[in-house]
Amino acid sequence: MSYIFNAKEAYQRIEKTWKEWASDTNAKNMVIGISGGKDSSVVAALAVKIFGKDRVIGVEMPNTRQDPISQEVLKCLDIKSINLSIFDLVDNCAWQMELNGLSLTDDSIINLPARLRMTLLYYVAQSIEGRVINTSNLSENMIGYSTLFGDLSGSFAPIAQLTATEVIQLGLWLGLPSEIVCKVPEDGLCGMSDEEKLGFTYSELDKYIREDLGSDEFKNKINEMYYKNKFKMDIVRIPDVFHFLPNHITGILS
Repeated sequence: MSYIFNAKEAYQRIEKTWKEWASDTNAKNMVIGISGGKDSSVVAALAVKIFGKDRVIGVEMPNTRQDPISQEVLKCLDIKSINLSIFDLVDNCAWQMELNGLSLTDDSIINLPARLRMTLLYYVAQSIEGRVINTSNLSENMIGYSTLFGDLSGSFAPIAQLTATEVIQLGLWLGLPSEIVCKVPEDGLCGMSDEEKLGFTYSELDKYIREDLGSDEFKNKINEMYYKNKFKMDIVRIPDVFHFLPNHITGILS
């Protein structure tokens, strides 16, 4: 029998654990970086549905240009927002590194904006009695497609046990427009879509995660990526929201 995702059940589990965590940590406001991608949009929509729009703050942090979809997300959810450009920060950091004779690698240039954005998110959160909410999903976490102390950071990770495919399904169930949740995923940093950079689709990855489907070569590749990047997950608290990860995946993640 093929795996079937139940968006309503997923929402109910997230709601329960998120409310418990918010109560335990006295989290008054939820601070979420809004990129225009499905993950941050769905997390923001979840926060609004669970806590109400007055307790959710969306932070836009454009580097060179503002993604118009992020504006659509804020308008759709009707939440308070802050716009903090990171262009000058990125440019100044890169300039000072070169001034000190440090060689800039492609990866360091790509990851710098993500880490500066997280710094600003915590700055905002600490100023308004808020908590930074992680927006990474299970598919990204499995293969290490995230920036340590960048987008992988946050005090609570509501969708970290949902695959990219399930995040889309949950977003549609929440009533978000399809042009937001079905947008081609890209990090906005390297000029390529996620799938172009990875060399496989999230659909292929998610079928392996949930149903153990795919060639042995593909499975070995994913497992290798996971073990190579596992250190990133060891410092992130991911709530045990779901208990239905298949045996072939729980064995890997243990």
